[in-house]
Amino acid sequence: MTGTTTGITVAIIPARGGSKGVPGKNLRRVGGVSLVERAVRATATADGIDLVVVSTDDERIAAVAHAAGARTIARTAELSGDTASSESALLHALDVLEADGIRVATVVFVQATSPFLPSAGIAEAAAHIAAGRFDSVFSAHETYGFLWRRDGDGNAVAINHVAAHRPRRQDREPHYLETGAFYAFDAEGFRAAGHRFFGRIGIVEVPASTAIEIDDEQQLALADALARAAGDALAPHNIGDLRNLGTIPADGSETAQNSERADATNPAPAGIAASARIPASVLVTDFDGVHTDDTAFVDSEGRETVRVSREDGMGVSRLRRAGIPMLILSTEQNPVVARRAEKLQVPVLHGVDDKASALAAWADENGIALTDIAYVGNDVNDLGPLGLVGWPIAVADAHPAVKAVARVVLSRGGGRGAVREVIERMLPR
Repeated sequence: MTGTTTGITVAIIPARGGSKGVPGKNLRRVGGVSLVERAVRATATADGIDLVVVSTDDERIAAVAHAAGARTIARTAELSGDTASSESALLHALDVLEADGIRVATVVFVQATSPFLPSAGIAEAAAHIAAGRFDSVFSAHETYGFLWRRDGDGNAVAINHVAAHRPRRQDREPHYLETGAFYAFDAEGFRAAGHRFFGRIGIVEVPASTAIEIDDEQQLALADALARAAGDALAPHNIGDLRNLGTIPADGSETAQNSERADATNPAPAGIAASARIPASVLVTDFDGVHTDDTAFVDSEGRETVRVSREDGMGVSRLRRAGIPMLILSTEQNPVVARRAEKLQVPVLHGVDDKASALAAWADENGIALTDIAYVGNDVNDLGPLGLVGWPIAVADAHPAVKAVARVVLSRGGGRGAVREVIERMLPR
């Protein structure tokens, strides 16, 4: 056994920006929370984890991970391609930490693509390595399944059983299916082996319901459906044992008849009214389609006018008096945007091509955590910023792609009181 008497336990989450099967996978949301944020928060709540690190080549992923409480390490291009191994990213992260004077004794390798990470299982894995019981461990669930393969002629061949003998389940020895959710190993032994499996290998058994891994759109949709179901009922007989998922909220986007959890660490009971408070501390909105109904009137001189809601104006006034910061972020370089922002006494960034980068820079300049921001959008050019913030919100008449990633879907449309609705739900009660 390799000793682990000195150094800390570090969880490393490799999360590159590229993904062929699911574009932007690590920023896609399950239950209203991006995969990388779910991984950071579930890992950070596990006992025995001293530091959570996200290794990434993507600035947006880095911003979300940092806001969730992780240290980020910039991964080089040669370690970020489709053929780069996870081990190479882990070794690079260890090198960076070591160069900073951080001695790592135990590594917990966590996959962001597993949305239902059991914090207790991660803690158990780290404890096994720290105590010297194993050199490496992995998450797996028990299975009594009959496995088969095809031979060169296409015939079925039994793998873990004799085809002519079909014993009862209670008479069979269980096997363990690797989930890919997390691994843990001694850091020194990992450097020597160059692989996650070496020495004495142990199993951390986890519920089968936590074994979903996101490799395609269908799996992402299934995971999101499970998260939504868990928001309504956590009972094991409904959707499996989803009670051991750390502190990640299992909420989905809401409609006027549905609900979301009141906040990430103090979930509200199922069935909460659609008027439940949104505990964001900063409001950022798009302009067209949010403050307006996304139509414009053009006169014979080519001048544009738009329709806005006086009700929204009163809401913004109340927000200012409450001391809650607000920003309008728009791709349009149009005098009407600037004039409306001036009327509302709200700062504005307009004529912005990359809204996600602009929002991240503005938040950093003002010392605002992205997780504290509620962003209200309506169309596909809002998907970038919606993927960064803690509270992505869609107006009632938003594009379907926007509603799909939203944590909250408002009951009112753009230019028809949507801004007032979200403000009323953000104000202290």
